[in-house]
Amino acid sequence: MDELHAGDAELCAGGGAERLAAEGETALARLIMDGGDLPHAASHLGNAVAIDPRLPETHEALSELAARAGGPRAALDLFPLDHPYIGAVVCRAHLQAACGEWAEAVGLIAAAVRAEYDRPWSHVAWLTQDRLPDLLPPQVMTQALARAVGGALPDPVPEAARDALRPFYDLTRAVVERHPGEAQLAAIGSGLARRFGDHDRAIAWARQAGRVQPGHVPSVMLGYALRAAGRPDEALRVWEEEMERDASDLSLMVDIAELYAGTGRAEQGLVWAERAAAAGPGHPQAAPAVHGVRHAADGDPVHLVALADHLRDHPDHPYAGTVLARRSEWQPWLGVVDGATEATVNVLHQILESPEAEAIRAGGGARLSASAVEPPSAALAFALALPGGELTNAAAGDPDPRQPTAETAVRVWRYEGLTALPAVPPPSPEAAALLRDTASVSWPHPPAAYDHAVRLAGLGLDDLLGVLVHPPEPPDDEQGRFLREHRPELWIRAVQTFACLGLTHHRADQPWEGSERRAVLLDLLHGPEDWVNETAAFAMVAVAWGDPAVRADVGLRLTERMLDAAKAYQTREVTVLASLCRLVLLCPWLDDTYTDLARDLIAAVRRADGTPEETGPPEAPTEQPAAAASGGGTAGEKAPPRRGLFRRRRD
Repeated sequence: MDELHAGDAELCAGGGAERLAAEGETALARLIMDGGDLPHAASHLGNAVAIDPRLPETHEALSELAARAGGPRAALDLFPLDHPYIGAVVCRAHLQAACGEWAEAVGLIAAAVRAEYDRPWSHVAWLTQDRLPDLLPPQVMTQALARAVGGALPDPVPEAARDALRPFYDLTRAVVERHPGEAQLAAIGSGLARRFGDHDRAIAWARQAGRVQPGHVPSVMLGYALRAAGRPDEALRVWEEEMERDASDLSLMVDIAELYAGTGRAEQGLVWAERAAAAGPGHPQAAPAVHGVRHAADGDPVHLVALADHLRDHPDHPYAGTVLARRSEWQPWLGVVDGATEATVNVLHQILESPEAEAIRAGGGARLSASAVEPPSAALAFALALPGGELTNAAAGDPDPRQPTAETAVRVWRYEGLTALPAVPPPSPEAAALLRDTASVSWPHPPAAYDHAVRLAGLGLDDLLGVLVHPPEPPDDEQGRFLREHRPELWIRAVQTFACLGLTHHRADQPWEGSERRAVLLDLLHGPEDWVNETAAFAMVAVAWGDPAVRADVGLRLTERMLDAAKAYQTREVTVLASLCRLVLLCPWLDDTYTDLARDLIAAVRRADGTPEETGPPEAPTEQPAAAASGGGTAGEKAPPRRGLFRRRRD
């Protein structure tokens, strides 16, 4: 019973209406009980528990159901485990506790924790009673811990979720303390303590396990605890000593390699990664680790493309995706939209962060005059943040950014003088809503973003083009409100990114060469200078990462667009140039002539902007930096909360 399902409760769970929904399910269950249909009533009580595990009325109704069934043991049949969903499993746990079957009850709570760790399944009186630790054999708690910790429990558990797990952790502490001679219990308990940020206890329990029963597992767990406590050299020493005793654990070799890489010693880590790959060519973690550590060493995107290839060729090796996500995290276009650099956006940020922001909004927006035409999407961000504002341009510049760089059949912007206007009608309300629910400023890695956008495959071409210049409002959630109030340009770039990714799925049955999706993306790439050029380029990169057959074509087209932008940069500002160069660098199959030029151009732009040049390969952070979401902003800028796609890391 490792897989639990949310059942009907998933339709109601989440948001402020949880308690009301649970009360409704409970009331309905009582009515059905009065009619005598106990199995049907049980299904609604399961829903109620899944929605709000702590609602007292639900627990009272469960007791009433047990009484009507002839007692808690008889009521167990109302919650079978052949096709379990999570609410029914938790109800069964409560009934088994009422029967005094503590081992089974705790095991079922552990299964619920494994399925949804951030729900308060263990906040129940029977699990927090003082005598329970004395009633549980250590082997039972060990099995329950293995079930809970060995699933998708993140490391560390987010602060917001720790309260939900606290009773389960308190029970673990009590049982471990009562059985100091149980090595396996202490070792696995160390994993839970570590996830709670209880580093001293995690280390102590792992050492205790090693004293009682020296061996591989205690050593591995001690290394994890030391690593989590910020003591990497001690962790490496423990692990390397263990490898001298037992060199069969290739996963531990990978951990050693990645810890070296994560502490700035990638060359030392590469020795371990390559050793693991040589010992187990088919090992699901070894080859991905080699690519990841090599990227940590030199920052060359060729290793990331190799990870994408490995993931495509070995779908049973999901660790390749984990490493790719780790190396892509918060890197422009790899894991987050690149930042906008227009003067319009910079001024907009100043306005939004000023004490007068609300007064400016209330007064009908701001008046802004730009010395030259900037990408129309920058003006769109200005209008989104300050409705009623006015933005005027004094000149166009030479070469004229209003003109496409190649013949195009599709354009989303048109100009009346120096003012840009949408050239396509708005999308349908249904399409706009789908884009709003799909778009995200961040994603695990380019192939994941491409796959996520498949949900847009059913949209018509008109809708996908329309949303580029008529973006929906951000969602009414934490990140959406942040973007609306502080970083509206990131939301527009997110929508445009996923609209272009949606285009990559348009009529996907057509071969790439000569396809409608390729033609439209090329038109957007070469259209009037705008953020849409960048997002079309990213969409083409995402296609190429997934299909080696189109890489030469995509690399050539992006290089052509970069060269056009570089030529224009000789005589005027080209705000999309650095971003286009970064996208060319994500085509490492290109000749070094072009990738070297892309690096030189990025350096030139950074010097002109007074931005310090990057040195060394990018490190994928384990925590969100203050300015990461800007794709290269300055320290102190606000970053939006994470939303949308997510991943979990291996222990």
